[in-house]
Amino acid sequence: MGLSVDWELARKIAARTAPDDPSAGSSAALALEAEFAEVTPLAEQLVAAETGLVSSAGLARAKTADRMDWVEANIASFGRMTRKLIAKLEEGDDEPGPFSKLVEPLGVGPKIAGAEVGLMLGWMSGRVLGQYDLLIAEDEDPDAQDWVYYVGPNIMRLEERYGFPTDEFRLWIALHECTHRAQFTGVPWMRTHFLSLVDELIDSVDPDPGRFLEAVKSMAADRKAGRPSRLDEGGLSAVFASDEQRATMEKITGLMSLLEGHGDITMNRAAGDRIPSQDRFSRVLSQRRSNAPPITRFVQKLIGLEAKMNQYAQGEHFVLSVEAAGGRELFDRVWDAPEHLPTVTEIRDPDLWVARMREPAVA
Repeated sequence: MGLSVDWELARKIAARTAPDDPSAGSSAALALEAEFAEVTPLAEQLVAAETGLVSSAGLARAKTADRMDWVEANIASFGRMTRKLIAKLEEGDDEPGPFSKLVEPLGVGPKIAGAEVGLMLGWMSGRVLGQYDLLIAEDEDPDAQDWVYYVGPNIMRLEERYGFPTDEFRLWIALHECTHRAQFTGVPWMRTHFLSLVDELIDSVDPDPGRFLEAVKSMAADRKAGRPSRLDEGGLSAVFASDEQRATMEKITGLMSLLEGHGDITMNRAAGDRIPSQDRFSRVLSQRRSNAPPITRFVQKLIGLEAKMNQYAQGEHFVLSVEAAGGRELFDRVWDAPEHLPTVTEIRDPDLWVARMREPAVA
């Protein structure tokens, strides 16, 4: 049977978990699609003018999705990412790999994986506002990839609940997602570098199920000793990571902190005076995250979303600190080469990165 994910079960569970969408098919939903098709090119132009990052992949394309459209898009991305991981876990000969041997007697391995993915995507589908699809697979239809997604029901719900001016809020969301696209398609080496880190993480996977048991024991010992939990640092992936994997995860965390912080700063600068309500948007979304009920915060911690939220603040602090030390010219050196990317330590202490960039070149 082999280790796999029951993607169809994931779809079914996500559909049951995702909130209902009473606006589906309404004139408001159709108008939202037309508006994002118009506002996305504007956002892309504003981002390019603010950052100097111009996409080499052509114009951005907007796709206004309902919650299940978003789920389907992420199942496709997960599928691309897990192909190599599954092959790694089952590497060797034609015999079932160690993970399959562990779960095949129960016949539930793929279903457990599918249920977990479905629950996570169903829950997140009710909260995500936008997303740039950066996991491009060369062997797949290019027209089905490289989209800027907007989850219509969630955007409309927030606008209605808080009385947001729709033209401002939609441009604000588009600016954030178009900034991420500019980062990955306007910096020539960025996408390749990010995917190489993902491959590095997968290559370091140890297919011995015993490692998972050791990780659980280690987490229990940390908690008993009052030490910080790896669950707090990066979700379940951090709990079960080896030392080698954690080193790679730190590289990814440093990169994503930079990109998220830069994305937040750019979305608030690029529009100039076009979005007078953006301070209120930021306050409401920040409060919405901090006021999440306990069960929501627990889910966020499990999937590493709480760590991702911290990335926004740390990354923003890094960008502003570097600009204060040397202006935009100094900060823009992060786009020169992968070696110029800040480490996690440098994200938390920007002076270290500034000092490194100012070191004289070795002849």
